[in-house]
Amino acid sequence: MATATIDGIETHYEVTGAGPPLLMYAPGGFDATIEKWSSLGVYARIRLLEHLPEKYTCIAFDRRETGRSGGRVERVTWRHFIAQGVGLLDHLDIDKAHLIGGCMGCCPVTAFAVAYPGRVASMILYWPVGGARFRLNAHMRFSRHLAFVEENGLAAVVELVRSHEENFSADPRGGPWGAVIRRDEAFADAYAAQDVDDYKLIVAGTARCLFDRDTAPGAEPEDMLRCRVPALIVPGNDASHAASAARYLAECLPRSDYWDIAVDEQREDNIPARIVEFLSGVSG
Repeated sequence: MATATIDGIETHYEVTGAGPPLLMYAPGGFDATIEKWSSLGVYARIRLLEHLPEKYTCIAFDRRETGRSGGRVERVTWRHFIAQGVGLLDHLDIDKAHLIGGCMGCCPVTAFAVAYPGRVASMILYWPVGGARFRLNAHMRFSRHLAFVEENGLAAVVELVRSHEENFSADPRGGPWGAVIRRDEAFADAYAAQDVDDYKLIVAGTARCLFDRDTAPGAEPEDMLRCRVPALIVPGNDASHAASAARYLAECLPRSDYWDIAVDEQREDNIPARIVEFLSGVSG
């Protein structure tokens, strides 16, 4: 376990294995922690962190506002998540790395590759989020949080999130900064004392910037169409990970390899090996 301060925000990270660097944007929404690679749904089944460190230096981290990483109340966009990854590579003196994203972690990976193509050897996009239902559910969570703030105020948010361990997805009333409020007394005090009207504008802007389309968010299609970073895309197929979102990324990324494999066929005996095969065939 280690920490790095990136743009004034503490990032908790772990480095395992040996070989070319692989920066790992964890699956999950506003609970994207290192542990999700081993405990969440399909990721518990395919056990990437049991296999990839055999050939790669795996750099896993808690995304800002989640787990043991810090946060800041501001209008959060995908560029903020890019900055966390870039800062972590800089901290580790790594000029170029492979990137893997799971679930909502795919969004900053594509945006990272578009913004800094010279620093990305390749990208693996596993179960990219997207689809109309994903957008609607995301906006509903932010709306429920704003309604709670409007009715109860920010001090009540602090009291609520400290009364349980649920994340933003499980209890949207607590908002996207709940994990930081629980861990950081000074942050919680400043959070409760801020101007509530300004705060509501920040939250509304965050929802609009992050979840702005009925397909895979993250990078703009015009930018992805000009991106020459190789990509392996493995689709999901549910309300949060529409297969259409994965297809959209395959259409937009000129050097994409879309693996048309059914969800129930994705197992430990084929997924890690396919990822290693893809990575080994890419010149970094």
